[in-house]
Parts: sequence; C-alpha cells; structure tokens
Amino acid sequence: MWQELRNELHPHGVEIVTVAMDAGGVAAAGPWIAKAEPQHPALIDRAHVVGALFGIVNVPSGVWIDERGTIVRPPEPAYPRRPAFLDRVVPPDASAAERERIELVRALRVDAEGYVAALRDWVDLGARSRYALAPDEVLRRSRPRPFDEAEAAAHFALAQAMHTQGASADATLHFREAHRLHPTNWTYRRDAWSLAGAEREAVYRTSWVEEVKREGVENYYPPLRL
Repeated sequence: MWQELRNELHPHGVEIVTVAMDAGGVAAAGPWIAKAEPQHPALIDRAHVVGALFGIVNVPSGVWIDERGTIVRPPEPAYPRRPAFLDRVVPPDASAAERERIELVRALRVDAEGYVAALRDWVDLGARSRYALAPDEVLRRSRPRPFDEAEAAAHFALAQAMHTQGASADATLHFREAHRLHPTNWTYRRDAWSLAGAEREAVYRTSWVEEVKREGVENYYPPLRL
C-alpha cells in the first residue's frame, strides 16, 4: 500500500520505511512483502523492538522522523489510502457471526485522507508545517509505559522465546498474561493468535470480535489529532 505514496514523496527527499512486527519472521511476513514489491526499506521485527521503542500498540502506525533524526510525530494510526474493509458489503447469506464481524470492521475509525494530507503538508513545508510537532508536544503525546505494560512486554518476550523452543503450552500462558496486563496492545494479540493458527480461539478462549467489543471499537484506532 505504501509504494504508491513513496513514489510520490521520494523525489522530495522523503523515505518510507515499513516494519512488519511479526513473530513469525520471514516465513509469515516475507510473502506479503514480496507481493508488495517495495522499493523502499521493508523490515521484519520479530521481537517487536520497534513497538517497545516507539510505543506502538497497533498497526498500521506511523512515526515521522525528520532529516535530523528527530521525531516530529509519535505513533498514530497511519493508512496511506482508504482501506477496502470500510466499504465491504454484508452478503445476504452471511451468518450472524459474519455479519457482526463485517459491521464491526466497518465501524473502525480510519482517516486515511486526513493522514496523507498532513504528511504531504509536512513534506512541502518541513518544520513550518503545522503538523510537525514541537519536542515538548511529541513527549506529551507519547505513550508512557507504566509497570503493568513493562511486565507485559517481559511476558511477551518470554512467550516468543518459549514458542521458538517448541514449548507452546508454556508460551501460551505468557502470551495470555501479556494480554491481561496490556489488553490494548493489539500487536501482542495478533502475534499470539497468528502463532496459534486455526486453533487460536480455542487456545485463547476469545476472539478478535470479542476483544474489540470489550475494549470498544472506537478505541481500536484512536482519532488522529491533526
């Protein structure tokens, strides 16, 4: 999705770097990257290092870094264009569960047009853009990491290591604890569910629909503060 926007902005001195936060590594994320045929750096972050450093809890998220290496906008929902799922039609023969999932996905808050317009403004005006935030505002908007979230990160790291070593049952216990301690970190949930495969709902006794409803669909992607 990002390649088209990169083609537009790269001649103006901008580089886009995409990072797939996926514990499945190349096996899981590689085919998606290959299909996109990116001409920009496309990295894979198995250990969620980027998430820990920047406070990213859902994808896609964007962080703006200027030519001096200074963050001018902390993580926020970042879609380069309107996603197709917002316009998906519920089939007439859809089951109640299918209907609920489609309607929930369509209710997700996405402002791709606003985000891209702000990005273009920054590319044109640089530090003079009203969307380029001062350092104190970047700090104010950045997510703090309370103890529970730090502990969740430790459980997530343990779970990944155990899963790699084949101790899937023990890994599941730590994944569950990471989810309990940091329920709004959807990257943790997504990875754990992906590693569990088709049995994920039975293993974790929940589903994406149930968790989004519990946390509130309006909180899945917080509103852009442009």
